[in-house]
Amino acid sequence: MLRSALHLAALGVRQTRVTSSSPRLPLILQNNLENTKYLQVARDYAKGRDKKKEKGGKGKPGKVEINEQQLREILNFDGLNSQMQKSVMQMKEDFVKHLSLRSTSGAIDTLRIKVDGQEHELQELAQISRKNPKTIIVNMIGFPQTIPDVLKAIEKSGMNLNPQQDGTTLFIPIPKVTKEHRENLSKNAKALFVKYRDAIRGVQNEHIRKLKKQPELGKDDAFAAQAQVTAIADRFISEADKLLASKQKELLGD
Repeated sequence: MLRSALHLAALGVRQTRVTSSSPRLPLILQNNLENTKYLQVARDYAKGRDKKKEKGGKGKPGKVEINEQQLREILNFDGLNSQMQKSVMQMKEDFVKHLSLRSTSGAIDTLRIKVDGQEHELQELAQISRKNPKTIIVNMIGFPQTIPDVLKAIEKSGMNLNPQQDGTTLFIPIPKVTKEHRENLSKNAKALFVKYRDAIRGVQNEHIRKLKKQPELGKDDAFAAQAQVTAIADRFISEADKLLASKQKELLGD
């Protein structure tokens, strides 16, 4: 009985004391326990501790401080920032060129056309003008063989354009600004964000792989450097995310 009581105590069992004698216990135990009987009441303290942990929660990870001097010693810090910044700027530029509520001849001018494995701007392949405020004219007489490539690029541009071909000329009606058109543009904005977010993560992973290949770099220093590279990427992605939110608000008219 005593062994059982000690075992339960070791497991975190609470004992409830009841002041009554127990004639069934040997006399020596009755004297030692001062004529008391202990009833064992099991308590799941582990569960209680877990709940406390849950209430406290694992807060957000602390802010990672960027040690520029340390990073410059072990990686191309300027190259890292430049590559990530380039993705953000390119996304911003694409938002302006390809996600306007009113398609402009300027957006068509710079549309990228892939021909025989090389990219060209549409203005390099055609003469672009406006017939009227509602129609853009693309004259392909200089490179008629590229018309299928141009039509394919326009279809994939996300500008919701439906060109009509007449010989070597394309007539592109500018679509009305409908709710559906706004929603499509907003989806295209999100797709562009994902594209450039992944590009930033790609730069991050590339530099982390290079860090891991530096045997002279201590384990703790390598871990700290990787955390800093990730934090830099997070900063640029956060900037891109804010641009996305602003663009979607503009497109949806919120």
